[in-house]
Amino acid sequence: QLVESGGGLVQAGGSLRLSCAATLRHFSLSDMGWYRQPLEKQREFVAAISRGGDTTYADSVKGRFTISRDNAQNTLYLQMDSLTVEDAAVYYCNVGGTYYRGTYIPNPRSWGRGTQVTVSS
Repeated sequence: QLVESGGGLVQAGGSLRLSCAATLRHFSLSDMGWYRQPLEKQREFVAAISRGGDTTYADSVKGRFTISRDNAQNTLYLQMDSLTVEDAAVYYCNVGGTYYRGTYIPNPRSWGRGTQVTVSS
């Protein structure tokens, strides 16, 4: 089970930190990532982190977002800085996909319910 939290309303230029609490036996052995779905658009990749700590980001968030993980707490994070209105979306975490050479393939059976991020101009 995955439970995202930390979303909310923020002004452009502000920051939010998303969390994804996972009930997963082998969290530390899992690759994982964040996706987002803007209103009336398709879900898109945001960032991923491998079991070894390697990270990859979508070009649109590179330099502004930071993905991290706390294996002791079974929690995945996404620090989002310098937010813009284009970042507004429902954000989902995904656990147990495959991270390979800077690419993340999500686990189709492992999606949370999402957390809404709204950015005002």
